[in-house]
Amino acid sequence: MASTVLDQPAAVQPAKVSLLRIYWFSLLVTAVAWGAVAFGAGLAAMFTAVVLTALEITFSFDNAVVNSKLVTRLSPFWQKLFLTVGIFVAVFVVRFVLPIVIVQLAAGLGFVEVIDLAVSHPEEYAHHLEAAGPMIDAFGGTFLLMIGIAYFMDAEKDVHWIGWLERRLAPLGRFDNLTIFVMVIAAIAAYFTVGGTLEQRSMVLAAAIMGIALHVGLDLFGTAFEGGEDGKAKMTVLAGGAAAVMFLRLEILDASFSFDGVIGAFAITSSVLVIMAGLGAGAMFVRSMTVHLVRAGTLGKYRYLEHGAHWAILFLGVVMLLKLYGVHPPEWVTGSLGLVFIGLSVATSVRQRRKAEHTTIAA
Repeated sequence: MASTVLDQPAAVQPAKVSLLRIYWFSLLVTAVAWGAVAFGAGLAAMFTAVVLTALEITFSFDNAVVNSKLVTRLSPFWQKLFLTVGIFVAVFVVRFVLPIVIVQLAAGLGFVEVIDLAVSHPEEYAHHLEAAGPMIDAFGGTFLLMIGIAYFMDAEKDVHWIGWLERRLAPLGRFDNLTIFVMVIAAIAAYFTVGGTLEQRSMVLAAAIMGIALHVGLDLFGTAFEGGEDGKAKMTVLAGGAAAVMFLRLEILDASFSFDGVIGAFAITSSVLVIMAGLGAGAMFVRSMTVHLVRAGTLGKYRYLEHGAHWAILFLGVVMLLKLYGVHPPEWVTGSLGLVFIGLSVATSVRQRRKAEHTTIAA
């Protein structure tokens, strides 16, 4: 059986949640990771891991918001997988194995050879990873932009935060292939305008097309398993094959958010193990924040929070593509502006809710 349709999404109703119950495992893993770093590399290295954890949590809050909307549609079984198997994927695969594979492809080295570089020669490994930056930025930027564009170009969307702009974007969703057309044109334009050799420009083009193909493929598989694109299908709880596709979407979204953090971490330390411990602990907290947002019904309380998160995603996607042209804003700028979108959307949501309450009382 491909999928199961339930009557109501999981955790639709806000409930009183236990913070300790949600965050205890993240706290335990973080303490173990920091302790291991302190024992193996000293207190200075542990402090670096603490900084990396804080940066990962701060810069990935918008990721947690978007993830919470998707996790809401998963059945309880798949939500548990997101917190168990998904944690392994986020910490070990995305923040250790994936960068090694990227360096392997970009530098033409063997897998074992790249692992040796990562452990024994971290400076050289960081150099190779930075050299693969254009390919990473093209893939991640394209994928994130398609997520953001698809959210705002939705003809059925009737709640708008930045009204004068979002009301004009929503009707464009009637044209099914518009997003794909725009991103393909952007990929072709990048091929002809970015610097570097023909091989480097070809890698940028291929990475961008892979980002487009991956987003379209996930949408196609999701539609096939869910059995349609009507409004009712969009509100069902997913299990089976449909949940597997959603789980894969969540992991790829997490990876797209993490690319910049992994590369930027080398500006703080060259130790791969410290980076993995710091960013991995941060990833644990991002997962816990996702569950917290779901169980507390935060998206229902803050009307425009999801809008703010998707504007942050669009901004991050644009930043990643701008890096292809040598524009490299500091990490704190990228993360801070993402938080600004989130903060403004929350403030606007609170103001809108109070206004609605006053209107109801007056009536």
